[in-house]
Amino acid sequence: MTNFGREQALSLLWEWTASESLRKHALAVEACVAAYGEAQADRLGLAGEEREALLNLYSTTALLHDFDYERHPSREEHPFVGVRELERQGWPAELRTAILGHAEYSGTPRVTHLDKVLFACDELAGFLTACALVKPTKAIADVEVASVKKKMKDKAFAKGVNRQDVIQGAAELGVELDAHIAFCIEAMRRRSAELGL
Repeated sequence: MTNFGREQALSLLWEWTASESLRKHALAVEACVAAYGEAQADRLGLAGEEREALLNLYSTTALLHDFDYERHPSREEHPFVGVRELERQGWPAELRTAILGHAEYSGTPRVTHLDKVLFACDELAGFLTACALVKPTKAIADVEVASVKKKMKDKAFAKGVNRQDVIQGAAELGVELDAHIAFCIEAMRRRSAELGL
């Protein structure tokens, strides 16, 4: 497992993805997914190597969920091409299944906590980034839950973000939408320097 850490995931992401905004998206999703991973590790009472392994899995899954998107953006190819490459390289099955599951159209059921977390955080992280970038400060620190929910109703804002996925993702996780939004804002605030927000 050790040869599949964050460094390897970042290097693969950088190799396949030139777009700064797509790289930042991967880091934003990672911030949210990793925070849920920490909460899950706490709930399960994990420590030492077990905890490390779980956090590593959550982190690398988030970083790689869209790594093939720039080269293979079509629904026929993404995320299937990337997942085949990850399989070829020997990345864990749990990671590959979660990545398949984040695309509704893949037909892959979301069963594990990781599967549900990745789906729940993907669109929301993108939306929160958009909410931060329209602030005069361009800072995630100035994004509030109420303004995020208001912007979700504005169909003209961040049109590329699937609102239904955000709502459904929170429901699948069994988390109130407001709590999910607040949790992800906080996770992204902790990494704001890395995210450029």
